[in-house]
Amino acid sequence: NTINFLLFVRYRALIFPLLIREGKPTPFFTFVLALLFCAFNGYLQGRSLTTYATYPPGWLGGSCFITGFLGWLIGMAINIHSDHILRNLRKPGETGYKIPRGGMFEYVSGANFFGEILEWFGFALACCTIESFAFALCTLFILSSRARQHHK
Repeated sequence: NTINFLLFVRYRALIFPLLIREGKPTPFFTFVLALLFCAFNGYLQGRSLTTYATYPPGWLGGSCFITGFLGWLIGMAINIHSDHILRNLRKPGETGYKIPRGGMFEYVSGANFFGEILEWFGFALACCTIESFAFALCTLFILSSRARQHHK
């Protein structure tokens, strides 16, 4: 479970920013808030999984963990693929609004948000901790609000 969390954090914090083309600048205050949230959440998830969470023998072979892990894996794949589609939506120097096509964008207008929500609910199911469920709910509320704004 900790490995799943670390894989996502590595992608989102180290790889994803290097792949983004120039776009609108991010306000410094927004950057600081995001950094603080990620640091606090990372500490909370890591501390929960390494100190407080206890699992019965055979947990990794149980339906809860397997279903959650598959949800996390599928959500991460959707998220990464959707980010790829969004990054390549416009040619360098091109501006203007474009509607993304392909992948999960054929079914939902905020495919990247959908993938991340699925990812963290899968993580919560695999971990079965109150902290992972709280993070999944926060992700749902924050990203569904952003998805609604993007859809409009």
